[in-house]
Amino acid sequence: MKGTMDKQVAYLEFINRENSFHHHRFGDELGCLELIRLGDMHAVERDRKMFESNTSGHLSDDPFRNRLYLNICHVTLCTRFAIEGGMDSEKAYNASDLFIQRFDRAKTEQELIDMRFEATEYFTRQVAAAKKAKIFSKPVVLCSEYINNHLHEAISVGELAKMVGLNASYLSVLFKREAGLNITDYVIIKRMEAAENMLRLSDFSLAQISDILHFSSYSHFARTFRRHFGMSPKQYRDCNYYKSRR
Repeated sequence: MKGTMDKQVAYLEFINRENSFHHHRFGDELGCLELIRLGDMHAVERDRKMFESNTSGHLSDDPFRNRLYLNICHVTLCTRFAIEGGMDSEKAYNASDLFIQRFDRAKTEQELIDMRFEATEYFTRQVAAAKKAKIFSKPVVLCSEYINNHLHEAISVGELAKMVGLNASYLSVLFKREAGLNITDYVIIKRMEAAENMLRLSDFSLAQISDILHFSSYSHFARTFRRHFGMSPKQYRDCNYYKSRR
């Protein structure tokens, strides 16, 4: 049986290569799921881009059944990452059951597509709500507030630790345990949120935004932005400019 499966996998790989078909990269899928775990609503946009890339697996020759199976796989992964992000496990599993039941009752492929994005948004919002509802210790609250108010300055773990009267190593462990990510990643995410708003709502140049948010260079800012949003700061601004003109 093992040998038969190996041959079937090898044959499918050959067929996919001949048809120039490639599954989406593991990093792309993991990036979307990681945003769900963080309660970051950009997960929905990331999920749409991945879906529109048309690199999903082929699970059935019937398009409707193929979408049904892909939805079930997707919501199963969303459930696991949402629980890891802080969503109550029983609530997450119940939501998963309900979504799959709805998938099963769907009549059209478009219904399934819409429900996929609904599931992504639902689990992400639940994680975000769970993180907000969580009671953080005073040092973590003080550090978060300081970071949010000083994105235009250099921010170091050592300075934060001195401000709250804790050892730097202990503060790092405490912040990661309560906030779900380390201090450096938190600072980057907050700077990216600020950059997103400035690109949409301000007339600052790209270089000015980079300087204001204390990046060492514009190229560093652009690389970081592309890693988070899948496009350059200029592309993001142009895209939102044209949307606002419609």
